Amino acid sequence: MRIGLAADHGGFVLKEGLGAALREKGHQVADFGAAGLDIADDYPDYVIPLARAVARGEIERGIAICSSGVGASIAANKVAGVRAALIHDDFSAAQGVEDDDLNVICLGSRVVDYQRALLLVTRFLAARFSGADRHLRRLAKIALLEREEPGA
Repeated sequence: MRIGLAADHGGFVLKEGLGAALREKGHQVADFGAAGLDIADDYPDYVIPLARAVARGEIERGIAICSSGVGASIAANKVAGVRAALIHDDFSAAQGVEDDDLNVICLGSRVVDYQRALLLVTRFLAARFSGADRHLRRLAKIALLEREEPGA
């Protein structure tokens, strides 16, 4: 699978560890940064390019990391076609994909440790969208909202 990773300083160490593990499992991993640990960097600088690559279909799934995961989730969801969620539990890691076609998982490095993050990412990557009519209907409503004028 083609996977993208992005993290600011808050998620840098976790990103590096996950990237190595995913490559070891045979995934193609695109690293959107940060390239080094810089406490003055900003998560949108890395998460937005990751989200755009997901929306364009250049990568199949994205992993965005910051200290809490909240900022990464907010930034990723500003890109039309991205369905990002802050995930810290096993159920949501798979269910988000199965029901909502989640394509970017957001993690908080100060909330989950490496082992937990790897488990969540593994569940996220293994899950497949069900394509059930009710889920397609809901996603169509979200896509319509993305095309509306801001504040409409």
